[in-house]
Amino acid sequence: MSEPSKADSLLNREIGRLGVAAIAMNGVIGSGIFALPAVAIAQAGAFSPWMFVLCGVLILSVALTFARIAGFFDITGGPIVYTSHAFGRFIGFQTGMLIYISRVAAIAASANLIVSHAAALWPVLADGMPRAGALGLFLVAITWLNAAGVRAGMAGIYIVSVLKLAPLVLLILFGVPEIRWGVVAGASPIGLDRMGETMLVLMYAFIGFEFSLIAAGETRDARAAIPKALIRTVVAIAVCYALIQLVVVSVAPDIGDSKTPLVEVAGRLLGPWGALLLGLGVVFSISGGSMTSLLTAPRLTFALARDGSLPAWLGKVDARSGAPVNSILFCGALSFVLAVGQQFVWLTVFATFVRLVTYVLCIASLPVIERSMTAQPGQFRLVGGLAIPALALVLTLWLLSHTALDNVVIASAVAAAGTIVFLGCTRRAR
Repeated sequence: MSEPSKADSLLNREIGRLGVAAIAMNGVIGSGIFALPAVAIAQAGAFSPWMFVLCGVLILSVALTFARIAGFFDITGGPIVYTSHAFGRFIGFQTGMLIYISRVAAIAASANLIVSHAAALWPVLADGMPRAGALGLFLVAITWLNAAGVRAGMAGIYIVSVLKLAPLVLLILFGVPEIRWGVVAGASPIGLDRMGETMLVLMYAFIGFEFSLIAAGETRDARAAIPKALIRTVVAIAVCYALIQLVVVSVAPDIGDSKTPLVEVAGRLLGPWGALLLGLGVVFSISGGSMTSLLTAPRLTFALARDGSLPAWLGKVDARSGAPVNSILFCGALSFVLAVGQQFVWLTVFATFVRLVTYVLCIASLPVIERSMTAQPGQFRLVGGLAIPALALVLTLWLLSHTALDNVVIASAVAAAGTIVFLGCTRRAR
């Protein structure tokens, strides 16, 4: 399971260490950081920067665990490969389907959000056929870019990465001198229950780093490149998020009800041009997240088709582009159906819950992988053995205990539907 299959050998290994970092960064930095600072202030006030620090510690413990696991494998699929090796094809299939559905929903949600921003400037796009046409245009564009090959998809991601990061870096540079360190240092902590509920919401801004693991089959020297790039990227993002929240609390502690908190903060710091710049950053950030999802999500269905758990049609690789074009087109079409049929809130309501469930499954797979596979020379290692994965597992389960019943019901329905598909495909293969 750790060596490339015949299907994987048809993929072009075009992604280097910078590409791994770009995929992880775009998977994490999406619409969340542009909206959640206001939620954090409403829930925790001046203590909210510490909430981002706590979320950073949790996600770092999970990322360190994933980095250790990634050092054992060199094929496409990421979490699918890990859980399949540890617990069998059925659990691997369910892991892949849960991640896939959450990613397709996120693509659809991002498309809705971009069209909503456009409708504020051109109201005709608010509903009906014009809205559907705008959604289709956006999704066709990013689907075509990824179908052209991983190199074209990565080029788009690199460009959007610069455009989305520039406004955030500018906000930090101009905002750090305004930070009121004494207010934050002396802030009163909130209760454990409220802390868990708040962290569950804020974690939406941190999830997505595992995207870089999914495309291992198209990454050069994946076993060495992915772990180091992954950890550095997650640490950098966590530090940036904490600094951003420090700036928000210091400059605009009264924006707990704002829908566009960072845009307002930029306006107070830099004037109208700063607000405009952050507004453009929102668009580029959402676009980058969508492009990354459309780069990685089709690799999940490709990996499942490669393993015989989905129809072989989804596992075909285009000879010219070296990309799983059928999976990419299917993902784009399904995203359009969800985008037209549902709104932003419904599409994002269970994304964090589903991702945390898959994190638990992957963390639990590490001890099995450690026992059954031989470590490679120079492989990424964890200080303290399984102590960090144990901490990650406990913290993730604690967060899951604060989720709403609706999320459990939706995820269970996806798993039940997936079981029917899995049984049909594996029976046909036999």
